[in-house]
Amino acid sequence: MGMGKIARKFAEDLRLLPNARLHAVASASQERANKFAEEFGVPHAYGSYESMMDCRDLDVVYVATPHSLHFTCTMLCLSNKLPVLCEKPFALNAHEAHKMIEAAGHHGVFLMEALWTFFIPGVQRALEYVGAGGIGHLHTVKADFGFKLPLDRDSRLFNKTLGGGALLDIGIYPVLLALRLLGKPDPAHIQAVATFTETDVDDTTIFTFQYPDKKIALGHATVAAHTPVEAWLLGTEGSVRLHPRWHHTQILTLTRYEGKEIVEQLEHYPYQGWGYWMEAIHVQECLRDGLQESPIVPWQFTLSLAETLDAIREKIGYT
Repeated sequence: MGMGKIARKFAEDLRLLPNARLHAVASASQERANKFAEEFGVPHAYGSYESMMDCRDLDVVYVATPHSLHFTCTMLCLSNKLPVLCEKPFALNAHEAHKMIEAAGHHGVFLMEALWTFFIPGVQRALEYVGAGGIGHLHTVKADFGFKLPLDRDSRLFNKTLGGGALLDIGIYPVLLALRLLGKPDPAHIQAVATFTETDVDDTTIFTFQYPDKKIALGHATVAAHTPVEAWLLGTEGSVRLHPRWHHTQILTLTRYEGKEIVEQLEHYPYQGWGYWMEAIHVQECLRDGLQESPIVPWQFTLSLAETLDAIREKIGYT
């Protein structure tokens, strides 16, 4: 569902999997659905999301619509007992996220937020290395994501009713990294500041999470400037640098503090395609095993992420 850039990348990546087939596509525009279906050799194309429910032999639906339609499209699929992989951000707010997860539980259907970053080999290596004590006691997570985008009132990114703004679109990446490594920042202290466009969406948001055990997360998201798009994990005995673009990095620098010496090790983790196919394989495995939620992106993590994004928006005054 949805024919945007991410849907196109996902469709391209499915071609890398011998046991996956794109069976149907749906858009609010029949013309757009037809064009997408022709390009990717898809047998069924629908000009509305509701009409796709009549398609037979669907195993799972990938929801890649604008943020504002995630709730509606996901609930539509779940009510028809169709498993869903829903693009991030999962919902516009935590209230919607709770409703979606409740529906999945009620209907006994698989549901997962599409946090593809957690399936990228370089990111997985960084998380495992830190988790195994490779840098000692982790005390700081620092990440940015930014690119320069001229104001376009017709773009979803600058449209408030479509869930526009830097935080939900790209700020979610620094937030999810902090949550995965440091945990949900509650009752930790959250601070955030933002600047806004003429269309009342945030073009820059900066946040910090502070934890009782002296751990700190710093995040920066902007569509007003090109930034390095790298992440740093800092510990008492070393650090990990996730090279640009960190959320799907192929290069890590592992640093160890050995007395007064600083020892660096460069590691490479190349992969084919865009990286979405690894997420698709995981969904296939979950469906094969009869799971309702992913062990890598469980429902509780998705809820924590939604609640944290809500808390940041409250701090910057973006409803």
